[in-house]
Amino acid sequence: MAAAQKSIISDSNKLLLAIVIVVVGWLFYQLSAVLMPFFISALLAYFGDPLVDKLEAKKLSRTLSVSIVFAVILVICLTMLLVLLPLLTAQIGSLFSHLPEYVVMLHSSITPWLTSLGFPIELFDINTIKQALSNYWAEVGQVAGGVFSYMTRSGVIVLQWLVNLILVPVLTFYLLRDWDLLVVRVRELLPRRYATKCIELSLECDEMLAAFLRGQVMVMLALATIYTIGLTIIGLELALLVGVIAGVVSFVPYLGLIVGIGLAGAAAFFQFHEWFPVLMVIGVFGFAQAIEAVVLTPRFVGERIGLHPVAVIFSVLAGGQLFGFTGVLLALPVAAVIMVLLRHAHQHYLTSQMYS
Repeated sequence: MAAAQKSIISDSNKLLLAIVIVVVGWLFYQLSAVLMPFFISALLAYFGDPLVDKLEAKKLSRTLSVSIVFAVILVICLTMLLVLLPLLTAQIGSLFSHLPEYVVMLHSSITPWLTSLGFPIELFDINTIKQALSNYWAEVGQVAGGVFSYMTRSGVIVLQWLVNLILVPVLTFYLLRDWDLLVVRVRELLPRRYATKCIELSLECDEMLAAFLRGQVMVMLALATIYTIGLTIIGLELALLVGVIAGVVSFVPYLGLIVGIGLAGAAAFFQFHEWFPVLMVIGVFGFAQAIEAVVLTPRFVGERIGLHPVAVIFSVLAGGQLFGFTGVLLALPVAAVIMVLLRHAHQHYLTSQMYS
């Protein structure tokens, strides 16, 4: 009787847990847009908490440590918003304004080669391509202008952006201050029977998250800086734009290298009309790749096993498709947790009677 009652209680707890998970998932889906500033703040706090702990180890108070780290995060965010964003916007505008010239140059370079191979040149009519690009750019400008005009007229959207702009710093500060306390409170709520195992899993998840969030973001920033400086030394006009793009996509191994060489090489050829700058671009990316392998990855990521590149790409795309920008922010943390759980489930399966 006692065993049956224990089984019934266990089944009821499982049912209750399943209901809670479904309800929380449904609420998260419905409130994904509202929750965005909270998740951004949580990510910033997760990045800053190790620095706060290091400052606390130097006998500084928690509040002072949080204030210092918060000021650093705020300066970095404001620099990106007020300095990098206008520069990137200007370079994107310059790129689209020179597209017709690039098309003409590409056409004049590729036409003799296509003719020698016997391809019909009529398929690559330069006037048609230029007209299509002009029409597309005009449509993009009209759509962007309409969106900006609507956002300007809509007081609700402007108010929402202002609220988020104020909420993110405030929430980040309080989450940084109370991060360790929140971790302790969550651990206290765990059932004592499963607390040890849950804490073990959470530490493994944190290790993988640290490798793929804190570590990989540092590698991405360092690579973007190296790419930008190297391409600027060469004299490439789109150095910042190409460097940022190559740095951002470098979370997938060798993708940043391939994309960066492709974009920077094409931009260098169109700008200088010579092949030597293209070779210099390859040299810049080769140097950056060597620095990443020898210094950056061992220093920031280490030898910890992370997510497979295919899992990273799928997670980001799936998160964006399901929950928009909030899903993109949560894609890698959720994927890391799932990978840890799947690894333990695989080990449990190998030792189960079903497998043997």
